[in-house]
Amino acid sequence: MTSSWWVYALGFTAQGLFSARVLVQWLLSEKKRKVVSPSLFWILSLIASVLYVTYGWLRQDFAIMLGQVIGYYVYIWNLWAKGVWQKLGRAGSRLAVAAFILLPIVALSAVLATQGSAVADSLFKNEGLPLWLLIFGTTGTLIFSFRFLYQFIYSSRRGESILPKGFWIISLTGSLIVVTYGIIRRDPVLILGQGLGLISYTRNLMLWNKSHAQG
Repeated sequence: MTSSWWVYALGFTAQGLFSARVLVQWLLSEKKRKVVSPSLFWILSLIASVLYVTYGWLRQDFAIMLGQVIGYYVYIWNLWAKGVWQKLGRAGSRLAVAAFILLPIVALSAVLATQGSAVADSLFKNEGLPLWLLIFGTTGTLIFSFRFLYQFIYSSRRGESILPKGFWIISLTGSLIVVTYGIIRRDPVLILGQGLGLISYTRNLMLWNKSHAQG
């Protein structure tokens, strides 16, 4: 498992972007007095996701990597729903979307083709990561990531990008498990990133309840 300073720096950069998206969304929601889904939230999410998967790979942490798969493609959809890709023009938007969609597939295929068995051993037979802990962390990550699948289904049915109440409930549940996993693994990136997120998730849930109670 790679734990060099630059690997942690990469992880903190990714987590910093994730935290920045949360802060932007939170501040704009406070300003509007209701939960909003700004374009910058999804832009930062997409960039951070690429960096975070790289961090997970270097840490040989399958739980971290798996957690980004679902969210990654939902970020792309939300940017389309917000009209961000379309600003690149018809040809530019199609090229950009296709590139981002294929990026994980091409990267994964290249790694498996050159390091197939070594990949499986490093991720699933890691002496520093017992099987029970891998399952625990993966479960928390899947729950946390499911929030974006839920958000995608909820938003696509309404034809617009929305961050519904269920999104924040799932966020809180998954985040608590991931924080616990991070504490056990002594991973400062997970602890700090998810710990700060808990505050925002709780506040957004309060804003959602308040705005809908008044409306």
